[in-house]
Amino acid sequence: MEDLYEKTIKEELVYQGDYLTIVNSIVELPNGKQAKRDMIRHPGAVAILAFIDDDKILMVEQFRKPVEKILLEIPAGKINIGEDPLQCAKRELEEETGYKSDSFVYLGKFAPAPGFCDEYIHLFKATKLASGKACFDDDEFINVKIYSIKEIKNMIKEGKIEDAKTMASLIYIS
Repeated sequence: MEDLYEKTIKEELVYQGDYLTIVNSIVELPNGKQAKRDMIRHPGAVAILAFIDDDKILMVEQFRKPVEKILLEIPAGKINIGEDPLQCAKRELEEETGYKSDSFVYLGKFAPAPGFCDEYIHLFKATKLASGKACFDDDEFINVKIYSIKEIKNMIKEGKIEDAKTMASLIYIS
């Protein structure tokens, strides 16, 4: 079996945004040749399967500019620098949905786009929800919805849910 590791030879900053960084790297391939890799550096994110009861979970509806449409997703958000993923999950759940919980279980993490981005999304299950206070970011407009797991699976099959983190999250609870 051939070693598949690609050694970074050089990395050049292409763009530095508010939280995303784009770099162009030159790597040495396992066969000794060189190749370029464009990559997005991302601080990471959390996503929350927030259970209202044994079968129903909170979903959020929001406009996503990169795909030019309203998407239905599980609550999620970017991890701030130095922030623990659990604290981020607690913060994002309350900010986006108006619900809070002290009952979180870490389910795992996944890389949503490893071909060009180093982001990992940490997935949590939240139960025993209580009323909190929604506090959207200034540029965030969200509708909170409640659906059964069966309804969500059907909407995925029908193409009504396109969000990868929502689809991937169901593997952790099925």
